[in-house]
Amino acid sequence: MSIRIVPNHGAYAPQTRMSAAHSIPPLLFANLKSLYARRAERLRHLAEESPLQDLLAFAALIADAQQHALHDHPLTMDMAALLARTAETTLPPLDIHTFVRDPHWRTLLQAIIAELRPQVDPHLRAVLENLEKCSENQLENFADALLTREFTDVGSETAPLIWAALSLYWAQMAALIPGKAQVEHGEHRQFCPTCGSIPVSSLVHLGSVSGMRYLHCNLCECEWHVMQAKCSNCEHTHGLNYWSLDDVSSPVKAESCDDCGTYLKILFQEHDPNVEPVADDLATLVLDAKMEDEGFARSSINPFLFPDG
Repeated sequence: MSIRIVPNHGAYAPQTRMSAAHSIPPLLFANLKSLYARRAERLRHLAEESPLQDLLAFAALIADAQQHALHDHPLTMDMAALLARTAETTLPPLDIHTFVRDPHWRTLLQAIIAELRPQVDPHLRAVLENLEKCSENQLENFADALLTREFTDVGSETAPLIWAALSLYWAQMAALIPGKAQVEHGEHRQFCPTCGSIPVSSLVHLGSVSGMRYLHCNLCECEWHVMQAKCSNCEHTHGLNYWSLDDVSSPVKAESCDDCGTYLKILFQEHDPNVEPVADDLATLVLDAKMEDEGFARSSINPFLFPDG
């Protein structure tokens, strides 16, 4: 099954499904008012007793900068018109491969750089200053490279900064979507139905969607429902195993699939209600190393840690 976003008017009625399926919201939009502040707080908490303290602390600074840029540079656009144009296509409304970016994302990048500059060490300050001097064409080329996973064209130090601005831009747009999501026949459930990017990790919620597993987009911050007993990458339902560094009550596990040879972190609010999809994924890189030793490849990308190639 796939998920599609359609306009709020009644022209696109959802297909009839089982009542149980109707009770599960297929798509959750991020609450931007608290998202970045909560992420920064979680990163700092996890950094207190972590060997990755410097990485987590820097990620917290970026999350803080995103929060400030969000407040200082709100976005307005005719999202209803965009949704109407894409409603009858199979593409997500904010598809990373076809959506034409507005210069607003570069404004967000400059705001993030300005916020970070006085808080980082001289080496990182030089990275920020070099990025600030890039031409508009260079920045757009960096953005294209990241969105098409040509990471070596950007560099490991620059990529998280470019992505922070792109992610905030896409999250702002997603927050303006006036449509609703419906479940339909189709494939590619491993991609975000809002923007077509991939997840950073998955989260088993408490509250109104208690026990439901949602994949958290590493770009637009939306979450979409995928059954826990199904591989988030290939959608097979057998050959799944769960790995953790501690015990069965660990709030962070890795779900591996023998069929496609990949894994994705799965976070359980039941074991820790404060888990955060980006922060807890980044803080458990030791689990990633263990999964690589077991022969599994990561199916996700953390926005603060891009692969070298």
